[in-house]
Amino acid sequence: MNEFTHIDRDGNPSMVDVSDKKQTKRVAIAQAKVQLTETIMNQLQENEIQTKKGPVFQTAILAGIMGAKKTSELIPLCHPLSLAKCGVTISISEKHEVTIECIAKIEGKTGVEMEALTGASIAALTIYDMCKAFSHEIIIKETRLIKKTGGKSDFEKS
Repeated sequence: MNEFTHIDRDGNPSMVDVSDKKQTKRVAIAQAKVQLTETIMNQLQENEIQTKKGPVFQTAILAGIMGAKKTSELIPLCHPLSLAKCGVTISISEKHEVTIECIAKIEGKTGVEMEALTGASIAALTIYDMCKAFSHEIIIKETRLIKKTGGKSDFEKS
């Protein structure tokens, strides 16, 4: 039976003890989708939207990487990690949908799923922030883990 890992036997919040775990190569990929309006998509030129705040997707990529690096400061029981790699990519579909993918890598004692999920989420929020002057009908949806390797078990979205 699975149990919550961040609760001690007295029911109190607790950071997972990874001191006895072996270091392994760990990779996580997360994805977020952002539904833009036609008005916003009409601003698209050469796969980028320029605003007074700057280029939307380039800014979102940087914000996503920064967010992944600061995950332990945002989520109370996450271990501070020194990421070996973090990358964010953004693609645009014909359905006015932006797909953000964040990959995080480390050689460590704990996984990087939360870093990848945070990176994708922060990139999505940045797109919203930079495009809200055009419309507030932007929808951030489907933030999820796509794949993780290393550690106790691997996972891949089917």
